[in-house]
Amino acid sequence: MEKPLYPSKNMRITQRYNVGSHIDSYAIDEAGPDSNISTLYAPFTGIIKKIYQTDANEVWLESIEPVEYPDGTIDYMTIMFAHSNDVSNLFVGKKINRKEPFYSEGTKGNATGNHCHIECGKGKFTGTGWYKNNGGSYSINNKKKPEECLWIDDSIKIINSNGLNFKKIKTEVPEDKPLTPNTPDNKPPEPNIPEEQENTEEDDKKLIFTSPKKDLYGVFLEKNDKLYLEREK
Repeated sequence: MEKPLYPSKNMRITQRYNVGSHIDSYAIDEAGPDSNISTLYAPFTGIIKKIYQTDANEVWLESIEPVEYPDGTIDYMTIMFAHSNDVSNLFVGKKINRKEPFYSEGTKGNATGNHCHIECGKGKFTGTGWYKNNGGSYSINNKKKPEECLWIDDSIKIINSNGLNFKKIKTEVPEDKPLTPNTPDNKPPEPNIPEEQENTEEDDKKLIFTSPKKDLYGVFLEKNDKLYLEREK
């Protein structure tokens, strides 16, 4: 099960939710490491459900299966991105893989400076994807706080979280497999080298080795393959 990952390699939140133009919403503005246009990455594997080019090139991405939220919720997730200057490479129904670059910052719509407006919604895409909130702006349906939806990991540089605390994915370190000593109980089988046999008049071949198991013995042998020494006549 996927854990939705914060969609920028550099977290610099210039406006958090419930302030300014984000009154009565859980929207955040992600501006990347500088004033240039930065790339956004899919937080989960999803399908594009809607593109609204009339306003700010809003794109809604819905997870293809339930995901694990940092607050413990297990459900589908829909996320909305806005302000990219160009979404000509995107279309409804397009599948985007987790961590795949697919959106970018911009100034399309009511925006000052390159950034990306991000909103998370619990569950699948519903209705038109948004509604008009008490602040007079449109918010994603089933809105949920971003820190309750998105994880971070070691690949994400925190420049400014604007007071939001995101839960970190623990890096799993594989345990070293201990070396197994050659005790009598686990000692590898000895190759079966038969005693010298008399050669038959039929083929004049001498059996010198029978493989005890599939392994590499200088020549590759399957189990029970036999190796003969043939004398020239």
